[in-house]
Parts: sequence; C-alpha cells; structure tokens
Amino acid sequence: MYAIIKTSGKQYKVEPGQDFEIDHIPGEAGEMKDFSEVLLISKDDGTVFGAPTVAGAVVKAEIKAQFRGPKLIVFKMKRRKRSRCKNGHRQDMTRLTVKEIVGA
Repeated sequence: MYAIIKTSGKQYKVEPGQDFEIDHIPGEAGEMKDFSEVLLISKDDGTVFGAPTVAGAVVKAEIKAQFRGPKLIVFKMKRRKRSRCKNGHRQDMTRLTVKEIVGA
C-alpha cells in the first residue's frame, strides 16, 4: 500500500514505515502531522485517484528530526566584466516517518 501526497509544492510517494525528508514544517521531534492533500492511494484491491485529492484520505506521520540539508555553492560570474558572486545555501529540512495511511 502506498500514497502520493502533496506538501510544499512537491509530491512524495510514501508507504507505512517509510522515512522521508521534506522542506521545513513547524513542529518538534515526536509530534504527529497529518497530510490531507492525498492525490492517490494504491491498495492491493485497486487504486483510488483524487480529483484533485482523495476525499477523506489522510497520511499520518511522526516528525523524527529538524535538520539542515547539505551546503550548496551558488556562484555567478559575468565573463570579461570582473564580476563574481559566491554564496552558500543550506535548506532547513524535516525528517518524517509515515505511521499510517487512512483513506477511502
């Protein structure tokens, strides 16, 4: 059984017991979060597609950690102009564990 959820403008395929990482959402470690924007649920007996979401479907997940992603180097240069700009970026992330998929 799996579901496809939408959060932070991105879509994720999740299964019960799976760990996954998303952009930062507020909350402390051990707190439960519900994702109600479920686009698809696939079970052994068939697949339920949403239009645009599946009515009454919820994915329940537990926050495991709040952390920062890897450092990315942003380098911009204009040739022959002696113009250079170097910056770094680290995205705030949240690690979750899917506890259950409740759906139609």
